[in-house]
Formats: sequence, structure tokens, C-alpha cells
Amino acid sequence: MGKSALAVPFYISVAWILLISYQMFTQTAVSTLIAYIDSLWPSLGKWLAYKIDLLVFIYTFAWVFMLSSAIPSVILGKRRSTLVQFIFCLALTLTPTLMQDLLRGYNLEPLNNSILNITSLLRNPALALLYLLTPILTMLFIDLRSGKKRFET
Repeated sequence: MGKSALAVPFYISVAWILLISYQMFTQTAVSTLIAYIDSLWPSLGKWLAYKIDLLVFIYTFAWVFMLSSAIPSVILGKRRSTLVQFIFCLALTLTPTLMQDLLRGYNLEPLNNSILNITSLLRNPALALLYLLTPILTMLFIDLRSGKKRFET
């Protein structure tokens, strides 16, 4: 119980930070990669720019899917109820929107400037690619690890 009591706040904090960040950073990361591709292959870059909303949705969905499946599994364990997992995932999903409204309501400019500074890092194509691949690589790691555990038993 002691180990899980410490792990739960950690996992919720990580999930919260990542859920807020994907909403703010995914658009910048996708735009950066499209601009980079456009400089190398203009016809593909123009086509991707035309489909930017779809690309942002796919990468945003990857973050939400990874966080809404991985984090509750770790926190709630194998015996989680569907209703508890739904409430947990709904809370994780609504938190970023509520936080953005709260920050706007209190007009926290220094915090917004800090977030914009972090966003500028995603103007580097390599960092943007790493950011966009993070949820996919995490899901792959979890699948490989769970497959290895199944193989060992």
C-alpha cells in the first residue's frame, strides 16, 4: 500500500502535465515538421499542410489514448471497474481545458510566457519529431514489456 500511495500522485501529476502539454504543443510540433518536409519535398509539404488538422488530431489522439489507457492501468491495476476508469479518464481529459480557462481567467502572463518558451523548442524538427513519437514509443514499450511478461509465464 505504501508504494502505491506514493506512485498514484506521481502518475497523476505526469498524466496531468502531459495532457496539458499535448493540447499546447502538438500543433507547433506538427507545423514544424510540415515546414521541414516542405523545404525538402514541397509537394508533400503542401499536401500535409492541407491535412494539418487531421495530423494534429491523430497525434493528439495518440497522447490521449496512451495516457487514458496506460496511466489508469498502472494506478487502478487489473481489477479496475469500467466506470472508475471512465471517471478517471474523463477527469484527465477535462483537466487541461479547465486549467487553460483558469489561467486565462487569472491572466497569468508569466506562466503563459514560460509555456511559449517551451513551445519554441518544438520549432526544432528533431525535437518536434521526438515529441510526436513519444506516445507511440511509450505504447510500443508497454506492449513489448507485457508481451515479454506473458512469454515468461
